[in-house]
This record gives sequence, C-alpha cells and structure tokens, in this order.
Amino acid sequence: MPSADAPVGYVVKRYPRFSETFVVREVLAREAAGEHVEIAALRPTVDSRFHGLLAQVRAPVAHIPHDIRSAERAWSAIRAARADLPGLDAALPELVQVGAVEAVQAVLLSRWVVQRGIRHLHAHFATAPGRTARLASLVTGVPYSLTAHAKDLFHESVDRDALAAVLRDAHHVITVSDWNVGWIRRHVPTAAGKVHRVYNGLDLEELSFASPLDRPRVVAGIGRLIEKKGFADLVDAVTLLRDRSVAIRLELAGEGPTEAALREQVRRSGVTDLVTFHGPLPQHEVHDLLRRSAVFAAPCVVAADGDRDGLPTVLLEAMALGTPCVATPVTGIPEAVRHDRTGLLVPERDPYALADALEALVADGRRRERLARTARTLVESEFDSAEQARSLRALVAGPPARTTRGAA
Repeated sequence: MPSADAPVGYVVKRYPRFSETFVVREVLAREAAGEHVEIAALRPTVDSRFHGLLAQVRAPVAHIPHDIRSAERAWSAIRAARADLPGLDAALPELVQVGAVEAVQAVLLSRWVVQRGIRHLHAHFATAPGRTARLASLVTGVPYSLTAHAKDLFHESVDRDALAAVLRDAHHVITVSDWNVGWIRRHVPTAAGKVHRVYNGLDLEELSFASPLDRPRVVAGIGRLIEKKGFADLVDAVTLLRDRSVAIRLELAGEGPTEAALREQVRRSGVTDLVTFHGPLPQHEVHDLLRRSAVFAAPCVVAADGDRDGLPTVLLEAMALGTPCVATPVTGIPEAVRHDRTGLLVPERDPYALADALEALVADGRRRERLARTARTLVESEFDSAEQARSLRALVAGPPARTTRGAA
C-alpha cells in the first residue's frame, strides 16, 4: 500500500473548469497545509478562459483517455492493464455493469493510482467522478472519498441506485452544508454514518473586507445563467423598483442557457438601461464587481428538474468582501445568510419580496455596514480554507466509518 506521505488523488470530470473555483481553492489549501495532491480529469476542458488562481496550483494533472470507439478497443485496454492490477479480475463483475467508457476509464484510473503511488482518492461530485473513483478503489484497494454538491444529488437525472452505491462504499462522504447532510441521511441511509459537512473554504487574505457604507446603488448578480440562480426574478425585481422610482443598476456576470431569455425579458420590461450583461468574468474581476456593489443578490430557486444550489461560493466571497447579501432559503444558504444578522432572506420566486429587500439595503448604508461586518465575522469563523484543509486531512487519516445497513 502507498505510504502515509504519498499523494491524494483528486478525480474530477474536467480540469481546469472555469465555474469550479472551489476545487482549485481546495487543492491550494491542501497544498499549503503540506499535502501532495495530484489530479485526474475524466474529460478535457472545454473552457476558453481561466482564473489566474490556477497558476498557483502545483499538482500535476493526468487526463484519463475517454475516446473509446469500439468494444474491441475497450477490452484491449482492460487486458493490457491486468499485469499492473492484480485486483482487476475480482472487480470485473462490477465493471461489466457500467458503460464501456466508464469501465475503461476506471481501469486506466486504477493504473494511474498504482503508477503514481496514490494513497487516497477524492472525487468531486457523486456522478461520473464518484462512480469512477469507486470502481478504481475496488480494483486497487485504495480507499476513496467524495464531495457531493447539489446537481449530483438533486437533479432528476441522478441514478439513485448508483448514487447509493457511491456514497455507501466511500471511506467517507463530504458535503457542503448541514442541509445536504440531512438530505443524504434521509435518502441514502446506508451512508448516514459516514457523511460530514465541510464548508467550501475561502482564502481570507485574498478577500479583504471593505465597508459598503458609501457604495453606489449597484446590485450584483453572479453565476451561471441557469434557472436555479433565479435571475429571472431578479430582473422582475429591478423592473418593480423602476416602477417605484427607486434608482438601482443591476450588473449580471455569467453565461449560460437562459441568457437569451433573460436578455429578452430585460428588453420586454423596458430596463435595458438598468441592466448590464458582463458575460463570464475571471475571479479578480468578479471580486472587483462585488467590491463596487452595494448589494449582492442570490435569489436561488429549486429548478423544474430538481436542480438547486448547495451553498454558492460567490455568496461567501461577497460576505467576505463586505458586500451585504439578499438571498433565498434554498438548501444550505441560511447557514451563511442569517436573516437580518449576516444578510437578508426572502422567499424564493417572490420578486416583490426581493425588490423590497433590495430597496431596503440600497437606501440604508448603516444597515449594510452592520450586516456586512457580522457576515465577515461569520466567514472568518466558519469558511476559512485552512480549516477546510485540516478537516479534509483528518478525515482521510481516520478509520472508515461503519456502513449502515438498510435500503437506500
């Protein structure tokens, strides 16, 4: 077996990925704590821009081949790996239950584990990365863990049997909020004893606090332009405020499949002069936008397909930077945004309540200041990346939790 100072192998779907800064920050935090990390990506990146933060990562990246065009090619790859993987034959009953690409990638990932001396695998998301890490663990005997986020738990496309197997067989399971912990314990009771909440961490030296007392009347909305972010409600709220003669500007940063519909909504509502679409911004420009905004809005909703946010990292970044937040009580958000203490909460899909909250904050600098300072204190105590790294390392070093018996 690999030694205690051997690498931890991170398994991700794509790396680097513009929208997954939480993976980069987590790797950096573990490296800063002295751990050796290596990364295995199951697909090539499709992004054309990247955050400057990537340049700080020391971990080497292996891209696991996925272009399996025929059954013959798949079985050739598996046969070629048998000499390196004495546990392969015993894992074949599991491998033949999945698709050819997933089976071959699991075998190739297993070879990478052996060749690089990986001591522990950690997957981000319980979908393809978690399933592939589980199979590689069966082949190699190297334990795996995973971080479950949101779409990999809640989306209607999730294979519940596969999810239960991935969570059940893990050494331990991380998720990003107490709300998620409760959901997993209810829906996957076989994993109830091994699930832990570890919040996504922030580099607080990078995110210096600035008072929001005298900021201009700008509301920032940042994230992928998809239903679960609730940006349609945000545009409706801006329209309501315009009708009340409340002067604000909305600056939206991100791209995604609802962009055309949002632009049409803005045009139809007659607020084109009040809404700016920035497209996707690198991390430093996201932070600049937050620093010049009076309010950050995160009106998240449960989408029609069941998808929802876990606990958006950009929400925590806003709190760290001193930008007061208006959000909805979806999944883990109330663990950070505590109503009238660290921000304001409004019901989801309620543009009127959202407009009221935005109006209250843009009009009251002292209230913004109070909420922002309390929010920064909470972030410092609960969302520090150094503490995140310590928690993750301690879980790897500990014994595996007992699997709860019973139906998932």
